[in-house]
Formats: sequence, structure tokens, C-alpha cells
Amino acid sequence: MGNKSNYKFLLSDLSALKGVGSKTVKILKKKNINNIFDLLWKLPKSYTDRSLSSEIKDLRIGENQTVTVIPQKYYFPRIRNLPNRVSCRDNSGELDCIFFNSYEGYIKKILPLGKEITISGKIGRFKNKYQITNPKYISEDSSLIKQKHNTYSLTEGISEKIYNNIISQIIEKLPILDEWHSKDILKNFDNICWNESIKELHKPENIGNFEKNFYQRLAFDEIFSTFLVNSEIRKKIKKNKKKKKIINFEKQRFLIKKLDFLLTNDQLKSLNEINNDLTSSSKMFRLLQGDVGSGKTIVSLLSAYNTVNSGFQVAIMAPTEILARQHFNLAKKIFPKDICIGFISGKSIYKDKINILNNLTNHKIDLIFGTHAIFQKKVNFKKLGLIIIDEQHKFGVSQRKKLSDKGGNDCDVLLMTATPIPRTLTMTIYGDMDLSIINEKPSLRKPIKTYSKLENKIDEVIKFIKKEISLDNQVFWVCPLIEESKKIDHSSAIKKFEYLKKIFPNQVSLLHGKTTQEEKEQILNNFLDNRFKILVSTTIIEVGIDFPNANVIIIENANKFGLSQLHQLRGRVGRGKKDSTCILMFKSNLSENAKKRINILKKNNDGFIISEEDMKIRGFGDILGFKQSGIKNFKLADPIHNNDLFLLAEKEIKRIEKSKEDISKFKPLIKLYDRADIINDIV
Repeated sequence: MGNKSNYKFLLSDLSALKGVGSKTVKILKKKNINNIFDLLWKLPKSYTDRSLSSEIKDLRIGENQTVTVIPQKYYFPRIRNLPNRVSCRDNSGELDCIFFNSYEGYIKKILPLGKEITISGKIGRFKNKYQITNPKYISEDSSLIKQKHNTYSLTEGISEKIYNNIISQIIEKLPILDEWHSKDILKNFDNICWNESIKELHKPENIGNFEKNFYQRLAFDEIFSTFLVNSEIRKKIKKNKKKKKIINFEKQRFLIKKLDFLLTNDQLKSLNEINNDLTSSSKMFRLLQGDVGSGKTIVSLLSAYNTVNSGFQVAIMAPTEILARQHFNLAKKIFPKDICIGFISGKSIYKDKINILNNLTNHKIDLIFGTHAIFQKKVNFKKLGLIIIDEQHKFGVSQRKKLSDKGGNDCDVLLMTATPIPRTLTMTIYGDMDLSIINEKPSLRKPIKTYSKLENKIDEVIKFIKKEISLDNQVFWVCPLIEESKKIDHSSAIKKFEYLKKIFPNQVSLLHGKTTQEEKEQILNNFLDNRFKILVSTTIIEVGIDFPNANVIIIENANKFGLSQLHQLRGRVGRGKKDSTCILMFKSNLSENAKKRINILKKNNDGFIISEEDMKIRGFGDILGFKQSGIKNFKLADPIHNNDLFLLAEKEIKRIEKSKEDISKFKPLIKLYDRADIINDIV
């Protein structure tokens, strides 16, 4: 198709292809294949070599083979449901072609009597005679069959022959695109162009050749397109000039002095980075990333305090009401009384809500805490200067962009997450933001002792819990499923609750996904107030609520969770000054990977190291929360195996940013890799 830069063909509807009707389009769309470009990434998993032809006498039963025969006679039974049969032969023997659901006319057309025909398919044997049932390939031109044919993970309703024809058509019509990369970048991939790389990717002999230049080039394109969009969003946000905030460092020092703990070096460094952003004329769009219990909240509250003292309002949003209220209570405790602090949620009484809305509009409230209710249309601020969002991995790039726009020009944005992830993933998911990391744990935080126990030793665990409860401590007991499942042998939360309440009457409560939001808030508040000792729960207790009195967590079927998720769950305890314990329970028949995960967790309390190991074991798509975050998994690139490509892309983006290079040449790349919806106004 030698038409340069004609990338639009690749974004065409599937019906533009010959032989692709509405039925096939519907089947492909169910597999999330919406255009021609999408089809290029459904790669062959293996191939069948039909290039060698056999004589009938040498055929091997159960294998896919190619044979050239002459059809001799048709057998079209009149009895319904019986197959049609064509008797064929060559010089060495006889073979039957069997057809189910094929019409006489079609069979006569593809297998004319007396003509030499090449057929290919799986060889069977019936009544001492070779047969091929519903042959995959039939042609008078043997060259069309005697070649290597790719095998795909097919969608029901599409044959391998049709699928191969579709892919061959695309490869044949593949446009030659203008090169978007510099010569220096192309040197890394032996100067192979995009068009050639795609062709190589689909050759049967190249299946699984991840180290080859064509594969590396295409993986780099994916990574680079993501980084490029992130860079453009960063630039666009920085272009928004805002009113600088003037920080009263004397007041900041006084507040820090009043705290009953010392800030770590990482906390002070992060606070300094945020302060620099607040006092800059460019808008802040920063992520504060830290491990469970590293002290992000106090850093965010100090940032809010500095902003309020600059004459602006601040909005702090958390994913749940209980977490928002916890932040609200901490601010009330540490901030001077002259700062007016409010709280709003979906459950706020109408009269109170109207009052709060008026006070925000009139700047009678300096600092507001709440859930997503804060960002409803009817909520208006007089002078919003900072938005802080806790547990932000629930937001994708598009949502973050909209949030930044909503705040207005003078409003800075600080997002927080307690999900430590490897650097390659951070570069990918949060590349549109500046980053502050808190690695160091506060000195008062004691490491959580982690043990593993076979589930048949539950009596020992119960004995341990009785001792902890006698010391007035509280316990989380986490189960993977809500109800008993016949298919999967996991412990259920309901069954465990029934078991534990017999041993600990009036001391146990239950929380699971079917609990209403209102009931959940009530149960968690009661647990926080120490009204019962054991909370049996599914994994919905993950997000960062502080229960200082809970110092034991039991996790059943620990082998069924990922490392990052186990680490997050473990982080629900160890938030007070007492020694804390995590007990991982499992069955005896553990896989090697499950043993590896449990041992990593027992030896390590560092979330960043744990997430790195998790990614090596499970793959980056499975790391906690990112399946739900709106991030699209790469089709070829892998943050572990292609670490060098991520670093190369980062270096190239920095070069482009520094030289202020025109990015219009990257338009096809951005459009093809489906990033354009985010920055349509940029390219």
C-alpha cells in the first residue's frame, strides 16, 4: 500500500476488510477488537507447518497433515444428521473427506471429481480407512496450502482459515508510515521501521522471539507513546500560571513542634518539595507516594495548613467516610482553633449541607474534608487553592486531568497513594505528575512480625487470640470469599464468623462486600471504639484507616492473594505503639509461587521491595488496584523484562522536553496507540 503516513487505514472499521461481515465484526468486538490496528496485537500462539506433503500411506493419525488427492465419488446420504462424504485417493491409498453442515453444491465446487486437489487437516481413522473431518484448507493451487499457517487463540465462530486470511490481508495492505523516531533511537533497533516490525511479528518462525529487534522496537513504541502523552499533560498543566502561595514558615515550625512525634527525613523532604510547588507560579500536580504507615497524612495536612495560612481554601477527599472523618478529627486536634474546618458527605443532613455549601462559597470554611461529595457541581469555593485526594490509584489519567482542570488556575493538586509500586510502573501510571516518595517509616513504628500457619493448626491461632484479647487488643480476621463456594475451597467470611462467635460470644462482628455502606461505617466505628474484639472481613478493609488498638491480623488462604495485597492487608495493624502480628494461614498443598510469596512477606516489611517481587511473580497487570485504575495493560511491553526500554523512553522524553521539539510528527503514534482521547487538543 506504499501510501506514506496513511495510518487512518489501521483505525478503519473491521468491515473494511474483505470477507469480514457483520457477524464476524460482532464476534471480534466481543474480544475488544474494534478496528484493524487492534487485530495486529492478537498474536499467533503457535503455527502448523503444512509445507510438507505426505502420501496417504504415510499419514499419521491425530496430526495436522497436508496431502494431494483426486476425489473419486460423492456420498450424500438422505438421512438427516448423517455427514456428507467424498472418497479420494492417490497412488498409495484411499482417504475420505467428511463434512458436517456443508451443502452438496459447495462440496462439489471445492472437491471436483477427477481433479488433483491439495487438502489439509487433522488425520483420523475409521473402519480401517484414513479420513479428514471438515478439512481446514482445500485448494487446487497447492502453493496456497503448502506453507506455515499461524494458530491463534480463536473466538468461537471464527475459523483458523478465516482468521489467517484476515491477518494476511492486513499485512498485505500495511501502510508505510513516516518514521517518528530519531536516528539515535532507531540505532537501538537496527534501524527497523514500524511496517517491517509488524510483518516480522506475524511470521510463524518469530513466535516468542521477544529479544529480536522488531519486538523491542514495537514494545518501545508502546512505552514511548504513554510517556509522550504524560509529558504533554505535565507541560499543559505547567503552562497554567497561578498566584504564588506565600508560606508562613514560622507557623509551620510551630505546628511541627507541637506534634507528639518527630517527622522523618523523607517526610521533611516531601513537605519541602510540596512547599516549592505551592510557592511556584506553575500549578502543582504532584503524587505523594508512600508505604503503608509511612506518614503521608501528616505531610498532606501540613501542606493544607500552609495553603490556608496563604489565604486560600483547601479540599481533602478520601475514598470512604470513615477515612475522611479520621483525617478531619486529626486536623481538628492539631490545627489552631482559628482555622475553620468542615466535613461533608453524601449522608450529611440537608440543613447542615446547605449551611456548609454557603460557608464554602463565602470563604467562612478554610478546610473541608469529605468523600467524592466534595466535587459535586453544586459545591462552589470562594478561593480554592489546594485539592488533596487520598488513595488516588482509583483514578485514571483522564480523571486526574479533569480534576486538575476543575480546581481552576490557582488551585494546586496533591494526590496520595499507599500503594508502593516499582519505578517502571510509576513512570507509566503516574508519569503525568511530579512525584514525592516517603520510604522511611516513623521511628515509633515497630515492624509487624509475620508468621505462616497451616490451617489445621487453627487451635494454636485461637489460643494466641485469646491471649491478645485478654490484653485488651483487637483482631482482624480476613477471608477471601463471602459465602461457602462448592467450586473453590476457600474459607468463607460468614462461616468463620459463625465459628468464632461460638468461641468468643458478643466479641465478633462481620463485614463483607454485601454489607451496605451505612452498616459498614457503623461496624468500623464500633470496632474503632473497641465495642467488640474481632472483625471478620473480606478484603474491603484494605484502604488506610487507622485502628490503633488492632494489633493482630489473620489472613486465611494467604496463598490466594498477591504479595502487594497481602502487604496492604498487613498494614491494617501496627499503627499503635504495641507489638503487632500478622498470621498467614494456608493449606498444605502450596504451589512453589505461593511458598515464594509467603516467604518474601515473612522476611520483608518494605512495600517497594515487595511490589517489585510481586510484579516478577504475577506480572504488572495484577498488582494491587491497577486492574481497576483504568490503566491499559501493554500489549507487548513488560516493565520487568523491558526495563532498559522504559529508561530509554524516559531519557528520550527528557531530551524532547529540553529541546522543545515539535511533537506533531508523533501524531500517528499517539492516535494509533489510543492515547489521543486524553490529549486531542494537543496533537
